[in-house]
Amino acid sequence: MKWITAVIKPFTLDDVRQALTDVGITGMTVTEVKGFGRQHGHTELYRGAEYVVDFLPKLKVEIAVTDEQLEQAIEAISGAARTGKIGDGKIFVSELEQAIRIRTQEVDADAL
Repeated sequence: MKWITAVIKPFTLDDVRQALTDVGITGMTVTEVKGFGRQHGHTELYRGAEYVVDFLPKLKVEIAVTDEQLEQAIEAISGAARTGKIGDGKIFVSELEQAIRIRTQEVDADAL
């Protein structure tokens, strides 16, 4: 099993969710986060004063998938979240040792 963590632009969430649903992945956790990469933030003008926005709003999407679902999930996320502009985000993949569904006590792939 794998644990996918994707950091994406907020307005791409609906497309990412639909793309994942289309490949059979229905469960996910979404968290509002702030950060920056190569963008290094930007400056904005507010009431005549210029200020620097260091951390940009992003969404962190976390998904547990089987090894067989991994490539489809990565393609779905990257295809739906890609705008071609800087700041589209990142996808991180980690090994997932164990998953347990609390209600039924199912484990691993059955728990997903």
